[in-house]
This record gives sequence, structure tokens and C-alpha cells, in this order.
Amino acid sequence: MPFGDLPSVLVALAAQRTLEEVLTKILNILAEQPGVALARVWLIDDRCPHCDSDGKALHLRASAGIPRDTAADWSRVDGTFHRVNLESPLKLGHIARTGKAIRIRRLADDERWVRDPEWVKREGLIGFAGRPLIFRGEVLGVLAVFRRREADDECWQWIGSLADAAAAAVAVANARAFDEAAALRRELELERDYLREEVQETGSFGEILGSSPALERALRQVELVAATDANVLILGESGAGKELIARAIHQRSVRARKPLVKVNCGSIPCELFESEFFGHARGAFTGAVKDRIGRFQLADGGTLFLDEVGEIPLELQSKLLRVLQEGEFERVGEDVTRRVSVRVLAATNRDLRREVDAGRFRLDLFYRLGVFPMEVPPLRERREDIPELIRNFMHRACAKFHVAEPRLPQREIERARAYDWPGNVRELQNAVERAVILARGGALQFEFPSTAVVPAPVIIDGDVIPEAEWRARERANLELALHAA
Repeated sequence: MPFGDLPSVLVALAAQRTLEEVLTKILNILAEQPGVALARVWLIDDRCPHCDSDGKALHLRASAGIPRDTAADWSRVDGTFHRVNLESPLKLGHIARTGKAIRIRRLADDERWVRDPEWVKREGLIGFAGRPLIFRGEVLGVLAVFRRREADDECWQWIGSLADAAAAAVAVANARAFDEAAALRRELELERDYLREEVQETGSFGEILGSSPALERALRQVELVAATDANVLILGESGAGKELIARAIHQRSVRARKPLVKVNCGSIPCELFESEFFGHARGAFTGAVKDRIGRFQLADGGTLFLDEVGEIPLELQSKLLRVLQEGEFERVGEDVTRRVSVRVLAATNRDLRREVDAGRFRLDLFYRLGVFPMEVPPLRERREDIPELIRNFMHRACAKFHVAEPRLPQREIERARAYDWPGNVRELQNAVERAVILARGGALQFEFPSTAVVPAPVIIDGDVIPEAEWRARERANLELALHAA
């Protein structure tokens, strides 16, 4: 494009999508002009991308030209002048520091600005034009052009227009970077809040309470495996406290100072599993309006708890196996391989052996997850712990609902111990909360499902049945009749 065709140049710049593309396009256009030998852009930044230097300085961001020395590569941005101090007495430092342009019609007549006269002579350089990149009064960088002809007025004005276009592009890019940094900060704040919620949820059943032999056996296994970095497969019925066991393992491990990140595999839509585990790049799919880090990256250095691991789709299991074996993964829509160090604790109430036989779960993944399998006993196998759990849940429920603490009759404790609790500890907690609400500060009384087998009290001839017990028996009888009908 000739010097006079500036509108076409600006249209070409508008088609570029990134700052690097804009700067490269400007310099390539300049390098094609008659008499231009070398064109370069430096931007003011705090950090040098090619060395460990800190502090504001000019950093070379784009370069283009045609050297006489065939061994030279003028497209490189990591050469001798990749960083120029703003206090430099030479022409680039002067332009950036003062915001004033420099035009040298003949370098031979004004060598005070020339750092390497031999290079100027060898390349046949005659003129120089340097313009500051200024946007709203702020100097953002320097556009410099070396010519094998004098820097005439037409060239000078044309370079000025391109410098203005470059300054606007840099300003837009800086604003976009600021917005992206703000978005990243918001994302980190969300992740911080997520981790805080996880901490607050620690011990959602209070803590691991009880001293029954079955529970003590499980806790001994926790102590043994927590000191290692082995993956653990926690088996047990729904509501038995598998997450509490996972938290206990993490808190007793060397990773305790790092996060424990939970993924409920049963609540993730099939098409979002990969994004949830590994994250995604902006634009990877419809709705991916920003970059998002996945749970594995969030748990780096810590522990990842995969609840309901049997729900993971078969097509994703190979990628999960890879990150377990090699610690490597890629985000969705990105080809950058990332490495993490994550310990995995998995939990399920499914029979994974049966899932493997049915072809719904990979055998190699089963072995990788189940380096140390352990069983969480159901509540019916630790009935000795029920009274302590009831009292704990009752205290918590009263504080939660701001109600007076009810009386806890011994007969209700015995009724609770006689019930099988198919929903385990979670069902017990819900039953206690419901009973606290209904008690209204009186006596706590459980309401069991009509199918529950609750032993009736033995009545000796002559005993008087209290009214409350009589009403309870009448209610139970009516419920059984309704169920039968």
C-alpha cells in the first residue's frame, strides 16, 4: 500500500483481532514502503517477557524489515534492543520519556542519537522517524522506522497516523486485559467462596460421632490410609457418612493445608462432565463466555472427592484414568497440556464390580480408584451410636430454628434404636429436625414411616396406658389400616 492510501490501511487494521496482529500488520505495511528498512514497536510495561528484569521500561513487541545481512532476522523481538530503559539518553528513551517525536533526516549528520554507527553504515540506513504512541495524554510506547532514504514529510505524517492507530489498539488491548483481569478476579472470588462453603459444610452431620465397634473399625482404616497418598474408594449406603470419612482422610493427610474439592457426579449433566472436571476455554462451546478452571485444577496440591463416582459416563472414564495415572489433562477447547498433583477419594453406593461386568464402568479405572477400598457401616450396624447422634442433631436443630430444646424421652431413643434407618445418618438428622419443629418445646417424638416395624410396648394386665401412648398407638393403627387399604 503506498503512503497515500491510508484509509485502506486503517480498514486492514480493523480486520485484526488481537494486539499482536495489529502491531504486526502495521509493521509489515511499513516494511513494504519504498525506502523503509526496519520498523519496530516498543510498549511500556512493568515486566520483560524475555528476561527477569522488573520495573517500567520499553519492551519490543513487534519487528519487521529487510536486512542486507542475510543472517540477520529482523522479525525477532528478543534481540539486543528487546528492553530499553526509560532513562536511556538515546532516541527511544527520549521519545518515551518526553512524549516528543524525533525525526532525523540524515543519521550521518546527527550521530548523537545513534548507538551503533557501524550497524547503521553496514545496513545503509539514512533516515529515522520515531513517534510516541499516545492515548488520552499517556505515552504507551514508541513506533520507530529506519529508512534507506531521508525521512521526508509525507512519510513523517503517514507514520504519525499509524502511530495514532497503534496507540488506540494498545489502549483497547489494555482495557480488555483489565476487564479480563477483573473477570479472573471475580472467578477467583467465586472459587474462594466455594472453598469457604466447603469448609462451612465440613461436618454437616456435626462430626463423626460414636464409639460403636463398627465405626471404630472404619476410623482405624482412616488413620492407616490418611498418612499415604493412595486413592481411596469409599463404599457404603446412601446417607451413611461417606463424605465425612473423605473429609477425615483429607484432614489427617499431608495435603490438609490444601483444598478438599467435592464433585457430586450424580448432579452433573452428561455434556458438562468434561468441563466440570477439566475446565474450558472461552468460546469452547455455546455459553462458554469466559475461561473456567475445572475441579482438578482447583484441587491441585490437595484432594478431590468424587461423590457418586459410578455416575461418570463411560466415554469420560478414559480421560479420568489419564489424569489419575499421569496427572495431565487439557481444558475443553484448548490444546495446552496442564499438570496437577491431586489425590482422589471416590465414593459410591453402587456395586462397581457389577457395573464393570455390565460394561458401564472401566475395570482399569475401578482398580485405579480402589487402591484402598473401605466400607462405611450403615446406621443399623451401629445402633449404639444413635443416642449420641440424636442429642447432637437436636442441639444443632434448636440453634438452627431458634426454638427451645425439647425433652428427649427414653422411649423415643429406644424407638429410634429399633428402627432400621434405610436413609442412615442423613435420615436420622432429618427426622430429628422435623421432631424438634413439631415438639414446640415439649417432648420430642419421632414419626416413622408406616412401613417401619416398631415394637409395641408390652402391657401387663392392670397397667394404665398413658394418654400420649394411647394416641400414638391409635395413630399407628390408623396408618397401618390406610396402608393396607
